[in-house]
Amino acid sequence: MDLSKILSISGKNGLYKLINQGKTNFIVESLEDGKRMPAFSHDGISTLDNIAIFTDTEDMPLEKVFQSIFKHLDGAPIEGVIGDSEKMKQLFETVLPDYDKERVYVSNIKKVFSWYNLLIKHNLIDLEEKEEPTEGEEQASE
Repeated sequence: MDLSKILSISGKNGLYKLINQGKTNFIVESLEDGKRMPAFSHDGISTLDNIAIFTDTEDMPLEKVFQSIFKHLDGAPIEGVIGDSEKMKQLFETVLPDYDKERVYVSNIKKVFSWYNLLIKHNLIDLEEKEEPTEGEEQASE
């Protein structure tokens, strides 16, 4: 799964796919309705591969959280818990038992679940691990 081209934009609902990048802006496409629009760096753009969830040990990349949810639900969307704080916390604790309960708020969990459902709808979640290039591969590509 490549989350480097999937964006979250502050102040806007949903997720966006990076279509093109210009000198001063990005062209993005909404995953919800397919509409394209410009986005600017001052809009608070984050790629999903740069987002992590606080845990008691080390931060968990969002990709691994999505994969954990995917495995737990056998690839099904999340239904019946979004909007119910206690059920969302219970499900989140099931898929990520050591999440930091003081720093991860219900609003964060709701956003993760909403994003997961959107990614599932567009078949953008898979269980393949991203392979880190080894030292020899890095040198060969330079």
